[in-house]
Amino acid sequence: MGCRDVHAATVLSVLCGIASVAGLFAGTLLPNWRKLRLITFNRNEKNLTVYTGLWVKCARYDGSSDCLMYDATWYSSVDQLDLRVLQFALPLSILIAMGGLLLCLIGMCNTAFRSSVPNIKLAKCLVNSAGCHLVAGLLFFLAGTVSLSPSIWVIFYNIHLNKKFEPVFTFDYAVYVTIASAGGLFMTSLLLFIWYCACKSLPSPFWQPLYSHPPSMHTYSQPYSARSRLSAIEIDIPVVSHTT
Repeated sequence: MGCRDVHAATVLSVLCGIASVAGLFAGTLLPNWRKLRLITFNRNEKNLTVYTGLWVKCARYDGSSDCLMYDATWYSSVDQLDLRVLQFALPLSILIAMGGLLLCLIGMCNTAFRSSVPNIKLAKCLVNSAGCHLVAGLLFFLAGTVSLSPSIWVIFYNIHLNKKFEPVFTFDYAVYVTIASAGGLFMTSLLLFIWYCACKSLPSPFWQPLYSHPPSMHTYSQPYSARSRLSAIEIDIPVVSHTT
């Protein structure tokens, strides 16, 4: 694995992270988290389905694409605990994942554009590709956990609502989109961890760059003899003695 170059694992992790963040955006905005289906036995009337999202609510007749009732202020009056938790969890997960993407891009740029000979003045700098990818992997893992837990809770909360009222509640496809996006965040984190473990020597601190020892002046200086290191002006002058 070319650890000192931009590797396919890091590129794939960035693409997977972007797709996962886009999926979280879609899951956050979709009004399809829960369906309430009201069935009528009157042949002259149509069945009604209420679509509940995190921010809006829409009621439609079967076979119609227009909302009979559209509540744009639903976000302020949500009376379902799982949706209220998701209103805070999903935006927080998006922010954490975007921070991970930013760190991952910084690490890739540092890997792609760095010099083959490290700068002596920046030898003690903590910002490097290895550290950026490691912290980005941790952020992606955290974002996946924050988004996955309340999304799974929606499924169990539907069971609770059906037992408490009537079996008319079902979860919609926004749940699947969010769970799949959380899985993508975990996959992104796994790819970054695999890259880090394969490229980083275990005894070295995690914040150090990819070369095995800290660079120093003597590492990149021209080789001198042992005598010239002691003194730059030391000259051996032969002494000739005359015997009588």
